[in-house]
Amino acid sequence: MVFAFTARAAAAEAYEDDETFVAGVAEQENGGGRELTFMCCLHEPDEQDIALGMDSYCLVTADQGTVYGGVKEVRLKDRVLRVVVDSSNLEALGLDDAEIEVTLDVDDERIERLREGLRRILAYGRPSDRPAILAL
Repeated sequence: MVFAFTARAAAAEAYEDDETFVAGVAEQENGGGRELTFMCCLHEPDEQDIALGMDSYCLVTADQGTVYGGVKEVRLKDRVLRVVVDSSNLEALGLDDAEIEVTLDVDDERIERLREGLRRILAYGRPSDRPAILAL
């Protein structure tokens, strides 16, 4: 069964102090409820990142389930964000299904910022971790 929810919040922005770029969606306008957050560093991966397996973007769920890489597909069309993760990451993410479908109940400007943010984040790091299908 697809993990699905309606997001009333969507954002993408750089956090210079944390050296991180973040894009995400959340069920509630205040960022609560079900959520998906994609992140990458503002700098290229260094030797320590590579040694720790942190040389890719990461995906975080509402329960703080986190994986680096592992997204197979991302599509954003008709106000629906569809994400497919590698099934080997389900336990780490706290998900029962590899398919995630988020209906975006936000304005067009936020959707465009999310689209641009996801393009940036999902191109970060190891090429082998980039989604095979990226339709943004």
